[in-house]
Amino acid sequence: MSARVRLVVALISIFWLKSPVLCQADDLFQKKASYQADFDRVIAPLIASRCLECHAGLDAKAGFNFSSRATAYQGGESGPALQPGKPDKSLVWSYIDSDEMPPEHPLSNEEKQIFKQWIQAGAPWGTDPIDPFSKSTKKRGGYDWWSLQPLRQAAVPPIQEKQWSRNSIDAFILARLREHRLQPRSRADRRTLIRRLYYSVIGLPPEPEEVEAFVDDAASDAYETLVDRLLASPHYGEHWARHWLDVVRFGESNGFERDQPRSNAWHYRNWVIRAFNQDLPYDQFVRLQLAGDLLEPSNPQSIIATGFLVAGPHDVVIPQSKIMRETMRQDELEDTIGVVGQTFLGLTVNCARCHDHKFDPISQQEYYQFAASLSGVNHGERDLPDTRYEQAKQQLLQIENKLRGVQAALFKLESEARLRVMASRSTQEKTDLLQSLSSPIAAWNFQKSIQDQVGGLNGTLQGSAQQTKQGLVLDGNQSFLKTEPLRQNLKEKTLEAWVKLANLDQRGGGVMSVQTLGGAIFDAIVFGEQQPGHWLAGSNNFKRTKSLQGPLEQNASDEVQIALVYHADGKIAAYRNGIPYGTSYQSQQLQPFSSGKTEVLFGLRHGSPGGNRLLKGTISRARLYDRALTAEEIKSSAKWGGTFFTEKELTVVLTKPEQGQRSSFREERKKLHAEMKRLQAIQPTKVYAALSRDPGISHVLSRGSVNAPAGVVKPGGLKAVVGVNSDLGLSADSPDRDRRIKFAKWVTDSKNPMFARVIVNRVWHYHFGQGLVNTPNDFGFNGGRCSHPELLDWLAGKLVRDQWSLKSLHRLILLSAVFQQSSAPNPSALKVDADNQWLWRKSPQRIEAESIRDSILKVSGQLNTESGGQGYQDVKSYFFLGTQFYEPLDPVGKEFNRRSIYRFSARGGRHPLLETFDCPDPSTTTPDRASTTTPLQALSLMNTSFVLRMSDLLAERVKRRVGIEPEEQVRELFLLAYQRRPQPREALLANRFVVQFGLPALCRVILNSNEFLYVN
Repeated sequence: MSARVRLVVALISIFWLKSPVLCQADDLFQKKASYQADFDRVIAPLIASRCLECHAGLDAKAGFNFSSRATAYQGGESGPALQPGKPDKSLVWSYIDSDEMPPEHPLSNEEKQIFKQWIQAGAPWGTDPIDPFSKSTKKRGGYDWWSLQPLRQAAVPPIQEKQWSRNSIDAFILARLREHRLQPRSRADRRTLIRRLYYSVIGLPPEPEEVEAFVDDAASDAYETLVDRLLASPHYGEHWARHWLDVVRFGESNGFERDQPRSNAWHYRNWVIRAFNQDLPYDQFVRLQLAGDLLEPSNPQSIIATGFLVAGPHDVVIPQSKIMRETMRQDELEDTIGVVGQTFLGLTVNCARCHDHKFDPISQQEYYQFAASLSGVNHGERDLPDTRYEQAKQQLLQIENKLRGVQAALFKLESEARLRVMASRSTQEKTDLLQSLSSPIAAWNFQKSIQDQVGGLNGTLQGSAQQTKQGLVLDGNQSFLKTEPLRQNLKEKTLEAWVKLANLDQRGGGVMSVQTLGGAIFDAIVFGEQQPGHWLAGSNNFKRTKSLQGPLEQNASDEVQIALVYHADGKIAAYRNGIPYGTSYQSQQLQPFSSGKTEVLFGLRHGSPGGNRLLKGTISRARLYDRALTAEEIKSSAKWGGTFFTEKELTVVLTKPEQGQRSSFREERKKLHAEMKRLQAIQPTKVYAALSRDPGISHVLSRGSVNAPAGVVKPGGLKAVVGVNSDLGLSADSPDRDRRIKFAKWVTDSKNPMFARVIVNRVWHYHFGQGLVNTPNDFGFNGGRCSHPELLDWLAGKLVRDQWSLKSLHRLILLSAVFQQSSAPNPSALKVDADNQWLWRKSPQRIEAESIRDSILKVSGQLNTESGGQGYQDVKSYFFLGTQFYEPLDPVGKEFNRRSIYRFSARGGRHPLLETFDCPDPSTTTPDRASTTTPLQALSLMNTSFVLRMSDLLAERVKRRVGIEPEEQVRELFLLAYQRRPQPREALLANRFVVQFGLPALCRVILNSNEFLYVN
């Protein structure tokens, strides 16, 4: 029997000893004074462990809830369950006596006698209702479960082997080894130690010079100095952040059907790296991730930290059904709860969504309390606080006001000039002249050019769009025109265009559109989208779109003037050739557009070209106004055809002083435009982080169904976590700020035993290959049992006393003898503890997938050690049939040779080499990576273009370092890759191989070897 099996048997025995069934029935319920105590001591645990799994809660089987006195006496669908003093007439006894209940594992004869004795005594009740979580049983954990208890002040065992031991950790290890009659291994040699230490702390191999310096260092604190140097390295944060990102399932795309990229999610990755390098206290590290945006709203780094809450997948396909939308929201919330509970508490809280947790003392009610604490979190991008941006906004307002004054003066002067020109052209209807001179903020005559003739907005032809004498010609296939961003805000507005359609069958093409950058929000002149042959005011998700009920367009050969007028009160009116088109209507509200964040499109409804968004036809002229034109102005504009005047005409009719004034105004406008462009370029940094919203009222959902709310819940924690009060003191309608801040403080409270235990175990797990609890995310009943509970609590207490410094914890572990011992096997020890649970040696570990790639780059001299920034992308990303695809590439260049943590990590963009070596899917939490051995791994390291290229570069590096002699090349290659010199037999074979096949071929062999991939 293995030691692990013996431990489990011992724990089960303890649980049985706690069970009430060993009590003699004759001793129970003999005195009325002890009835309640007898019930609580014996009957309640029996009912809790054998009955309440099915017969409790909102969805009790057969309608029978056995958890309270009232419902127990009431019975269920079959009628009353208990007849006090009359077992033979009690329905519950008949089921128990006949072994019908419990169905799979009937009660033993002794348990039956206890039950019968209780009914005969009148079925007295004790604490009401019965708490099913009060005691641990064979089938589930209770409030007394080991991991839920307060941290014990464990005394350090006396150290007997003082020559081997190096700190208090070793005393705990030795005590357990003695129990199992095992001896620890001696200290590893220095070459092994430096390689082990480098990979454990920074995930990279040391250079030969560093190895030799350490081997030759006679100082007594040489190893300690090396530990401190590596913990101070920026590579430490990069390596340990990779572990953290596994746990929090960080990815840079949304996942699900669309899987769109998150171009600004990388800020969170860099924040984690910096936090580890700065040794941010772990409790603060976690608080900021849960509520940094609310604790420190003016601190950009604290906002970035909340990327944790939205690191997981997010479905952007919103169903039309309200029930489906609410279900989707609950699914996403469950995912968040799962990660928060497992990451910080080691509890699978998410398993209590539809019913009480089957194995841990977490009720369904508590699940929804936990969920209510986080229900104000939304996915999305947000701007970081930026004083430069705020100052620029204020300056822009001032410049816009000044520009309006200059524009008005210039318009007045040019209006007078236009009147003079018009007077010289003809004498018709002088009363209409003033109306014809409405001032647009941008105007285009596409028969002459694509440039704005008023505001100077530069436009760019896209696809096959052409500017001809007829105007802007659009073929309905990827062709459109897009301007640079507007230089002023738009509230009220008028869109006006002269267009000739290629046909009347098209359904949804945009003539002229004003949209936010990217097209998420837009207002547009659209043809035929909702009603064939009709014009409409298009908008995002039809938010401001209704039928205008205008006439059907009859002839595609006619050019028509179409104008849409957006009034301040939300009213939208349309005009065709100067005449009202259909009926104006009231939209919900006017949509404002911001300067610097708004662009104008011609030929495209919004966003990216595709589907029915593109127009087929010719646009000859267009105007954009920053006010709602009157019907008279629209009519006059249609009549005069958007008349413009040549520069020569305007100049001739102005006097010399007027010409000077005009030149001055135009120069001032040019300067103001340039300054606006400079200020508009100052934009805040965007990050993908938590967005705080009104959380609303949360309810318990029966069976987890949004159709079955079963009572309001207040935000709260978990009663099972001893030492901290699960009641956060919040009302059901409390705001997100109060919820998340109090919840974050509850999670990170120094009296929360789970919080410290879980992170200590995580750190131990990565240093040794398995944790003291071998299920890092689950400290509950279904998780692993702790191999060294006293050591775990001692380390957790030490972490708290050391002000939550993770570097201090690393240092303590790395300086221990148990970490420094040899990995050499011991046949007799293997028979006792093949899994090395008791740590009689340092188990070999395969390095992670990212470290394999990074190590290949490092030994070949190609690693780009640049830290921070956006990172690199080694996939070709494209959108096809509603889904984003990520095609793997092997790009060449220094910018692609950075550490793998800086790789753009799309959920659908897996890396062939990394995936082969068990790099996890970022769609789900990975607390413990698999370590498989497959033929594909060897094939990848032999044949991928990356390895072939790096093998050549490694060979070149070796030649530069030692020359062309094969013996020297082999020796140097072993030092670079293995941190040791080759053995004589190895040197002989390698020399022959180099002579026959060349040095690059040997480099491929070395990179494919176990010694390169594993750390002893």
